Amino acid sequence: MSDNVLVVHGGGPTAVMNASLYGVLKAAEAYPAIGAVYGAIGGMEGIVAERLLDLSPFEEEQKKRLLHTPGSAIGSSRYPVTEEDYRKIPEILERYQIRYLLPNGGNGTMDTCGKIYQACVDAGYKTIKVVGIPKTIDNDIAITDHTPGFGSAARYLAATVREVAEDVKSLPIHVCVIEALGRNAGWITASSALARERAGDAPHLIYTPERPFDEEAFLKDVKALYDRLGGVVVVVSEGLKKEDGTPIVDPIFKTDRAVYYGDVSAHLANLVVKRLGIKARSEKPGLCGRASIAWQSPIDREEARLAGQEALRLAVEGHTGVMVGFEREETADGTYKIRMVEIPIEKVMLLEKTLPDRYISPKGNDVTEDFVRWCRPLVVPEPAPYLDFKRYWKGGTVG
Repeated sequence: MSDNVLVVHGGGPTAVMNASLYGVLKAAEAYPAIGAVYGAIGGMEGIVAERLLDLSPFEEEQKKRLLHTPGSAIGSSRYPVTEEDYRKIPEILERYQIRYLLPNGGNGTMDTCGKIYQACVDAGYKTIKVVGIPKTIDNDIAITDHTPGFGSAARYLAATVREVAEDVKSLPIHVCVIEALGRNAGWITASSALARERAGDAPHLIYTPERPFDEEAFLKDVKALYDRLGGVVVVVSEGLKKEDGTPIVDPIFKTDRAVYYGDVSAHLANLVVKRLGIKARSEKPGLCGRASIAWQSPIDREEARLAGQEALRLAVEGHTGVMVGFEREETADGTYKIRMVEIPIEKVMLLEKTLPDRYISPKGNDVTEDFVRWCRPLVVPEPAPYLDFKRYWKGGTVG
């Protein structure tokens, strides 16, 4: 009897989600007892519907493409697993001789991971090992220093903001408001600070959802910067809220399971036009930055691969009911170094990690240097510096 592996993807994909899958596939080659490595086609629903594809026969050249393939090669979902599903899943795993289940996803997936682990225990299937592989661009999974997917999303946003900043600096006649993903946690929004090359560079203002948003203070800051610079770049989170905790934009559509809000960036750009009489525009990269291979972070890709590799190792060695995590080490020379750790799954199930207060400026309209130092190693290599001849001009003719 072979010991089979099943990898399942959950939630929104990333630029490095497939790298974790590659890590599992490569690690499996070192264990003779492992038979098939299955992928659940279409996320958790793929397990319930028994849509399992054996990935082992694929050639190495095809597997290596996973390292540079955006999204999820086996498909993901936000399928709401029911109590009946939790009773069925252990039986399905046993039928396919799956000894190692590796769910790869964010908060919701880790919650499901923990519940499947408990369902296997309750059903008496003690030989099934369940180990979570972290994944989310939002970087909001508890305990772990950071999550695969975040570094690439951060690199994309920093590069995009730097490019927009050059455009606005070239023709400084308007305010540009850029909206970043992350409804409750401001990690991605904060990463836009890495667009700066020198003090005073854009983004000029950064607003994360961890602090209440004050429209009057925002307009005052924008007006002062516009009067001084002419062109202003602002980065805001899609989840900005008022002092009372309600979103700054009204809901535009509701369902039984979700509420959909209008664009924060469009709302604020319109506010600048109406209240200040200044030309303004909004930009919303959205999904463009969630799985961008062009700006994929090599560090992020390698750590995602290691997370998949480590998850299988832990499972084969008998660990279960845990998630792979990253712990940053203190080094004498200050270089970036992490070690892989295992975290009990109950410590991360639906526990959201928001941006710490020490990473947000006292006025709530920027981030601190502590955040920049923490974030920088995750997005290397940083976008190349640009040349600006204007900064050399002091009046008169030079040369």
